[in-house]
Amino acid sequence: MKKLGLCLAVLLLTALCAQAARVDTLSVASPKMKRNIPVVVIVPEQALAGNSCPTLYLLHGHGGNAFTWPTIKPELPQMADRDGIIVVCPDGEASWYWDSPLRPESQFETFVARELTAWIDSRYPTIKDRKGRAITGLSMGGHGSMWLSFRHKDLFGAAGSTSGGVDIRPFPKSWGMSNHLGKEVENQSRWDAHTVMTQLDRIQDGDLSLIIDCGTEDFFLEVNRKFHQELLRRGIRHDFIIRPGAHNINYWNNSIDYQWIFFRKYFKGYRDPAASK
Repeated sequence: MKKLGLCLAVLLLTALCAQAARVDTLSVASPKMKRNIPVVVIVPEQALAGNSCPTLYLLHGHGGNAFTWPTIKPELPQMADRDGIIVVCPDGEASWYWDSPLRPESQFETFVARELTAWIDSRYPTIKDRKGRAITGLSMGGHGSMWLSFRHKDLFGAAGSTSGGVDIRPFPKSWGMSNHLGKEVENQSRWDAHTVMTQLDRIQDGDLSLIIDCGTEDFFLEVNRKFHQELLRRGIRHDFIIRPGAHNINYWNNSIDYQWIFFRKYFKGYRDPAASK
């Protein structure tokens, strides 16, 4: 009887493992930067079975890395399995996801938006269409997701920001931004050109499905409110959420659940044309 019980336990464990998402830790080449960048990819069982799945890119904040989101939200593999979503977490270093005009070794707009998306689509069963691709991030990554989606709406159909630094100009001495742009007092036009607030002319209502949230105690709350007001003024529909919380892991662990629901609904509204062939 004990032997039978052990066999049943082994079979159950094997079945559970067979249904678990795979977590790939990768090193992806950037031709523009001439070096490799760490990337974590969570591959749901649907993709492992060869079915085409939508892709959500998750960008970390300043001081983070490719493992930030899997650490903040350890349930990501289960969420990916449940909803059939491939999750891609690139290392963006302290780049703010710009192509730095000063540092050729920091060209993360090109890496994430062009090199990485092409690399992922060539190696995983993704839905290779902007409507099957979304991007979001926290803090610096919230800036990055808005920056990249506005400038590459041919690639991303939906975007989010949680606790995002959506206007960098009130913080000229913070988070190493001057390393990439030069000092703000000496390079005002460059700083103006590298903030999300000045990229809104690139989009119109309906170009992107957008969700933006920020905590009531967050130092980025005011710039997020202004960002929301400017989107409203331009008639660009979006979800905007203010909920209790600060600029910390507890807030992001909670906020990603709401954003995940938003992106899941977005993806479900799109049917992969390849699936009907």
